[in-house]
Amino acid sequence: MGVGAYGTLVGAGGGFALVPILLLVYPQQSPAQLTAVSLAVVFANVTSGSISYFRLRRIDYFTGLVLAPATIPGAVIGALVVGAIPRAAFDIVMGGALVLVAGFLLLKPSGNIPVGLGGRFAVSRTLTDSDGNRYSYRFNLGLALAASFGIGFVSSLLGIGGGIIQVPILTTFFAFPAHIASATAQFVQVATSGVGAMTHVFHRDYAGFVGLTVALAVGVIVGAQVGAALSRRVSGGVIIRLLAVSLGLVGIRLLLLRT
Repeated sequence: MGVGAYGTLVGAGGGFALVPILLLVYPQQSPAQLTAVSLAVVFANVTSGSISYFRLRRIDYFTGLVLAPATIPGAVIGALVVGAIPRAAFDIVMGGALVLVAGFLLLKPSGNIPVGLGGRFAVSRTLTDSDGNRYSYRFNLGLALAASFGIGFVSSLLGIGGGIIQVPILTTFFAFPAHIASATAQFVQVATSGVGAMTHVFHRDYAGFVGLTVALAVGVIVGAQVGAALSRRVSGGVIIRLLAVSLGLVGIRLLLLRT
């Protein structure tokens, strides 16, 4: 429930917190098995969270429906590649990635670093949520599509669902408001995590972990509703800082585990 609430609040799907926990609790299991469990749980989390954000009217469906298909090829490749990575190397890569993203979020300039706002693929979006808040932003859809393929690969490889990467990219480089970025990232992750989880099903990576996966999924479904409700009371800046701190702590713990 805690993973579901926190993951939905920051738009990261919860996988960034769940995978390190699984790595610590099941030190002998392969990365393929643990990322399989995480992706299935992330799918349950982001589906539940997307329903809540639908009611809040914070999902940019146009952008989400364009970006989601771009993540799918990368998600399939990532789910296939992870089986060839040794466990020790996986822990180091996961920990290092989390620390780098956390540092970037904490040290980046206070303003956005908009990339490619113009050009033939530039689009402007305006949304008004259920609380009457109005959000306007402009970004280059072509560059966002290119980034989405890489997001799908890395998220599936690490079993973290993609929001942990997509939210910082959308807010920092494409000038998305934090609330819209977290909600839209949840929506995109329905496709990314679902395809990744199905790839693991075909590889039979859930053997012996079905009960654990179901129990975790039930918890995050409930927690996601709590996280979406909390997002109405938390500012965008706080959401990004919460994401950065949590990533850094988990990443450091994993790196210490292997040193």
